[in-house]
Amino acid sequence: MKVLFAAAEGHPFIKTGGLADVIGALPKALKSAGVDVRVIMPKFKGIPDKFTAKLEHITAVDVPIGWRNQYCGIERLVYDGIPVYFVDNEYYFGRDGVYGYMDDGERFAFFNRAVLECLEAIDFQPDVLHCHDWHAAVIPMLLQGHYRHNPFYSNIRTVFTIHNLLYQGVFPYEVLGELLGLDNSYFEGVEYYGNINFMKAGIVYSDHVTTVSPTYAEEIRTPYFGYGLEGLLNSRADKLSGIVNGIDTKSYNPSTDQQIFTRYRNNLAKKAENKLGLQQELGLPVAPYIPMVAMVTRLVDSKGLDLITRVLDELLYYDDIQFVLLGTGDEVYERWFREAAWRYPTKLSSQILFNDALSRKIYAASDLFLMPSKFEPCGISQLLALRYGSIPVVRETGGLNDTVQAYNEETGAGNGFTFKDYNAHDMMFTLRRAISFYGKPEHWKKVTKNAFSGDYSWNVSAQQYIDIYTEITQ
Repeated sequence: MKVLFAAAEGHPFIKTGGLADVIGALPKALKSAGVDVRVIMPKFKGIPDKFTAKLEHITAVDVPIGWRNQYCGIERLVYDGIPVYFVDNEYYFGRDGVYGYMDDGERFAFFNRAVLECLEAIDFQPDVLHCHDWHAAVIPMLLQGHYRHNPFYSNIRTVFTIHNLLYQGVFPYEVLGELLGLDNSYFEGVEYYGNINFMKAGIVYSDHVTTVSPTYAEEIRTPYFGYGLEGLLNSRADKLSGIVNGIDTKSYNPSTDQQIFTRYRNNLAKKAENKLGLQQELGLPVAPYIPMVAMVTRLVDSKGLDLITRVLDELLYYDDIQFVLLGTGDEVYERWFREAAWRYPTKLSSQILFNDALSRKIYAASDLFLMPSKFEPCGISQLLALRYGSIPVVRETGGLNDTVQAYNEETGAGNGFTFKDYNAHDMMFTLRRAISFYGKPEHWKKVTKNAFSGDYSWNVSAQQYIDIYTEITQ
């Protein structure tokens, strides 16, 4: 089985969110299961020099964009046993950042066409092209419109994965003909209120659609989570699967992680040493028995931050806790957490930045990990928290609902604490309930044991993808 992943980002090369983590980890799990898997992505300016210095130039092709051809260099690096191809075009990708430019429709139309144009040149004929999110979503449509007549492409099948339906890649109608080179017979498959929708193209033209958790696969078929595509997704329900993401358990391993203060396997006393180290580093009172609540998150509305800002003052004033936040995002939230840290200097540390080493220290040090998301297609942070024995307190949505089970004090089952309604006081009640169990060692040992013993690897999920690949290629 030969599979090519097409995506806009991938860890450790460039990352803006959970998509990059998937592209960094899932191919390795597939390779371990015997799949010849490779990755192709744009060569962005922000990729660190330590990687670009090792790139090998393979070939160059001309990529048709409407009436003109654009240069496309193909460079390769084998990383952790996975061949990764980089699409090189300075005009489109030699810029700061990854997304957010006025010509993103053209930039990613070029990338989608380049993926298909380069296959013969790199001498790789995949059985499956696995396209991720809107940035690679028109590949199945382009394959149908421009390449099916070529025997090299005739048997290639496609899988499209929705990582976050909120971001769909909607561009003017003219992109269809002027950039993608397709006639109006394809318009119905991509039309979205008179514009064209890249995400819709992936759903319509791929052989199978997946998303990143079973609950999210159900949620996106409803108006609240469907963002205008719920009808289409319902019509394709027989070809829609929800597969929970995993994490790279080799990299994220508290017993070997060199970036945390004290390594441990499932020893709570050793884990507590990380709390003392982080308290000292962040200037919080060094107190091993005070429960530490953490968030590592983008500071955006969808992460439930309006619930936090509603009740955090009450929590910090009345409850004997410490709260540590790491992340960047909307200015209004960045300013709010900076000001709150000024009000509660002994209880709140607001780290308005992104730092991988510090995030690992926070996972290792914290006792509770808060994720009150409005929606969460899968979520990686709760899996990392569980891996490090930080007990998640989450809202029952998307992948959070599939990976965190509420602790039951009667049976001892469950690896976290959950609430259903998007309500600040429901969240606060659940968090206080979790804090109360922190003070009861017989219960805390049970819930942390459940967290430590979970399998958060990609192994099971990788096999589910292989089953889909096998089904569509037979």
